[in-house]
Amino acid sequence: MDAVEFLKFIVTSLVKNVEDVEIERKDDDMGTLLLLKINKDDMGTVIGKGGKTIDAIRTVLRVYGSKTNARVNLKVVE
Repeated sequence: MDAVEFLKFIVTSLVKNVEDVEIERKDDDMGTLLLLKINKDDMGTVIGKGGKTIDAIRTVLRVYGSKTNARVNLKVVE
């Protein structure tokens, strides 16, 4: 399971509009950047109160990256 599949599994478990989840992967010398596009109605659920949910997702992705010797960052795109 790569980082995109891993993130998709997490996010689709949280959102109501699963069909609107899009993840774009960009690799460069700094690591991997995952761009997450979701339905605006699901934005609050994914970000969470005070950004706690998105922070937790980013933390899990960092742990995933450390296991695979890669730096993984996440950006939510509107």
